[in-house]
Amino acid sequence: MSESVTERTEPTQDQLENEGDVAADYLEELLDIADIDGDLNLDVRQGRAYVSIEAESNGLDVLSAPETVQALQELTRLAVQNKTGAFSRLILDIGGSRDARRRQLETLVNAAATKLDEGASQASLPSMSSYERKLVHDIAAEQGLVSESYGEGADRHTVLRRR
Repeated sequence: MSESVTERTEPTQDQLENEGDVAADYLEELLDIADIDGDLNLDVRQGRAYVSIEAESNGLDVLSAPETVQALQELTRLAVQNKTGAFSRLILDIGGSRDARRRQLETLVNAAATKLDEGASQASLPSMSSYERKLVHDIAAEQGLVSESYGEGADRHTVLRRR
């Protein structure tokens, strides 16, 4: 029995901009329902639509926790997919949550590097999303570390070693 492999083509700039517009419409409705004021910014970077929500007030504090951002990102991706019929890899940032998460990941990588400096042959990080693992790979490379992902699904995690 042969299996057919469907090749996923990279979305065009116009498709990514449309993803951002659809996501923004969905998120604006959500913010209206929650009675939260926020400014939406749309961008296209590295083959993905990026949507960020920023506010001058503290209204976004409740939404900017990493788990909440991840859940809202998944809901927004589903809304985009439902509207466009195409898989979405959109990235959502709420109140600078992505920068805050990157700083947390840098701290994790720094702690792992310290363990390696103290003689450990490798250091395992906790399970995380594919986006977070990509950030870890980038941070590790900047520090001259080798990084590899292991595991499946929700258990997928990154292991770091010295070169």
